[in-house]
Amino acid sequence: MATPLMKRLGLAAATAVAVASFAGPAHAKKVRWKLHSAFGTNLAVIGPVGPRVSDWVNKMSGGDFDIKVFEPGALAGGYAYYDPVSEGAFDAAYGTPGANQGKNSAYNFLSTWPFGMGALEFNAWMRFGGGIELGKELYGRDNIEYFYCGMIPPETSGWFREPIENLDQLKGLKMRFFGLGAKVMNKFGVSTQQLAGGDIYPALELGTIDATEFSMPAIDRSLGFYQIAKYNYFPGWHQQSTTNEILVNRDKWNELPEEFQAMFEVACTANISVEMAEGEALQPAAMLANEADGVTNLTWSDDVLTALEGAWNEVIEEEVAANEDSAKIWKSITEFRETYKIWGDKGYLK
Repeated sequence: MATPLMKRLGLAAATAVAVASFAGPAHAKKVRWKLHSAFGTNLAVIGPVGPRVSDWVNKMSGGDFDIKVFEPGALAGGYAYYDPVSEGAFDAAYGTPGANQGKNSAYNFLSTWPFGMGALEFNAWMRFGGGIELGKELYGRDNIEYFYCGMIPPETSGWFREPIENLDQLKGLKMRFFGLGAKVMNKFGVSTQQLAGGDIYPALELGTIDATEFSMPAIDRSLGFYQIAKYNYFPGWHQQSTTNEILVNRDKWNELPEEFQAMFEVACTANISVEMAEGEALQPAAMLANEADGVTNLTWSDDVLTALEGAWNEVIEEEVAANEDSAKIWKSITEFRETYKIWGDKGYLK
């Protein structure tokens, strides 16, 4: 008859075997990947994602799955990672789907869109409303495995050299602006361009652009915008939340042992919650630091936001009419939101 001590020893032995099996997977060889980061690893919130995922995978695999992270420009330009991943020039890339809008404007909807979902609702649609599956379908056409791998809270909606009293002042401005929000700004006479993070400050300093938006206060502060443009506008109507992605060459992905695939997916899933929390936590201090450096944090009036939303309604109508993929994704989003609102409207304090 087994004594309590024997039972405990038996359980401990079984646990040790299970841990050893996970820590030392039976695979034929070690795996070494190169991962391009679209964002400099020194940037707040979004910068550490590549190294974080790499570190977690390395530890889970006992060092047998090693992902080396490369800064923007080392393997490719910041946002220029789609084709190299598709063709297998390097194994993987970390960025955001909207960076790939030049390939298909539908990728914007996997990243962010004006007057869109907050982070919790967006995360719910991605995970349980079909967002991930739609992403995998789009990227799969080009030999790419898509992984939803991060989420950040709202961004600011612009850094300007002078206060904006009305939208007429926007006409003729040259401004860095991201995604579908840029098409809204175009409606007001703004000339927009999508620059990668590291290219914005020099363009702003040299006057190549007059104004910019990029991300949240903590991230924007990392890039030094507060030194040039002293008027920062809120809320981020164009990006109420934004996802991150890691794209992997499909052939490289299929070569991975199943346990390495599981480790990678677990690391991406875990990063979503960490990045979201860090994004919320760092903003107040950044806003106060900006104010101490002479920045005025301003809020758009209701009239301005109404006008911007009206322009967005025109943009989305044009987008779904022009792109079948966009129409398919937008249908999924609107159907999800229609059902979600009974909870969203009643479950939260206003």
